[in-house]
Amino acid sequence: MARPALPVLLVLCLSLLHFSCGRPSRTRKAVSAAEEEDVKSQIEKLWHEVNSLKEMQALQTVCLRGIKSHRKCYLTIEEPKHYHEANEDCIAQGGTLATPRDMMENNELRDYAKRSAPGSKDLWIGVADIVKEGQYVDVNSFPVSFVNWDRSKKQPTGTKRESCVVLSVSAQGKWYDEVCRSLKTYICEYVIP
Repeated sequence: MARPALPVLLVLCLSLLHFSCGRPSRTRKAVSAAEEEDVKSQIEKLWHEVNSLKEMQALQTVCLRGIKSHRKCYLTIEEPKHYHEANEDCIAQGGTLATPRDMMENNELRDYAKRSAPGSKDLWIGVADIVKEGQYVDVNSFPVSFVNWDRSKKQPTGTKRESCVVLSVSAQGKWYDEVCRSLKTYICEYVIP
């Protein structure tokens, strides 16, 4: 539905621009500065609407390829990358590494990862203790309130080498800390406005 609206808005913008700029010079003098500012303001508003529609269309494309849950879309990326490269890739696509906020969200990510990346047993999520050992934060540097450590393997191990967090599909969605330079698949999340 957003696709037909985009060309219409662009045509309207161009028409307004042509109308305001294409008048003969004697008529142009009759246009007040306020009217000119009003036309510029309308064009600016239309430009913002067009950009918003583009962003929504891109988000819908991501949501169609991934899953929707908790007012977010999630998308697994099966090309293994280092933690920081994975997060940069998510950001480049308009999201961040996924950060489960509760057990239900964690389990949905685990189940989605099983279906969408059957060959992957461990995926990067947006949690790390890079800045201060033992203080786990999300990719926006906010402390995480939910954790799902694999206590059977004494996680987190607490070593300075292992500062980035993995969701383990093979361990039923439990987390463990890992060396950030390890190559892993990952899950991006995109907030639905």
